[in-house]
Amino acid sequence: QVRLVESGGGLVQAGGSLRLSCAVSGRTFGTDTMGWFRQAPGKEREFVAAIRWSVGMTFYADSVKGRFTISRDNAKNTVYLQMDSLKPEDTAVYYCAARRLGVGSYYSRAEYDYWGQGTQVTVSS
Repeated sequence: QVRLVESGGGLVQAGGSLRLSCAVSGRTFGTDTMGWFRQAPGKEREFVAAIRWSVGMTFYADSVKGRFTISRDNAKNTVYLQMDSLKPEDTAVYYCAARRLGVGSYYSRAEYDYWGQGTQVTVSS
C-alpha cells in the first residue's frame, strides 16, 4: 500500500502563491507517476499536473500552465506543487495521487491507484 499525505493548503489572495507538498510512504516500488488533481464544490475532480519519478517528465492542464510547477525530491519521497499567480477559480480541494507504471493517460484520474486525503486551497478576490 502507498500512503500519500498532502500539506500546504490555505487561504491566499488572488495573485498570491502557495506550495503544496505530498509526502509518499509505504510500498512505493513500481510507482511511476505522481499527480495533482483538484475538485471544486459541485464539480468533477480534474487533472492539474503530473510528474514521472524516474525521468522528471511533467504534464500540465492548460488552465494552470505557466502558473503552476510540479517537482519532486526523490531523496525525500516528496512531490511539490508550486502555485503562483493564483486566481479565485483555483479554489478547490487539491489531491495528490500516485499511479503504477502503465500505458494509460497521465491526465485521467481513473489511471491513478492511490490518493491522499486532500488539502483545501482558497483564493480570495
